[in-house]
Amino acid sequence: MKKINCRRCEYYFVTWEAANPHGCKAYGFKSPQIPSIVVKKSSGSECSFFKEKHPQK
Repeated sequence: MKKINCRRCEYYFVTWEAANPHGCKAYGFKSPQIPSIVVKKSSGSECSFFKEKHPQK
């Protein structure tokens, strides 16, 4: 299975909070870890919301 790279997902965002720098709009949380790692640890499944960003023209 291909590893999910949250930084390439349209739901990923940087929060600029030192304690929780990573965020996921799809799941609605901020975390000190990359969201896909948190999802895998808490649910046992890979992220089901991953949607690759398309470059803006």
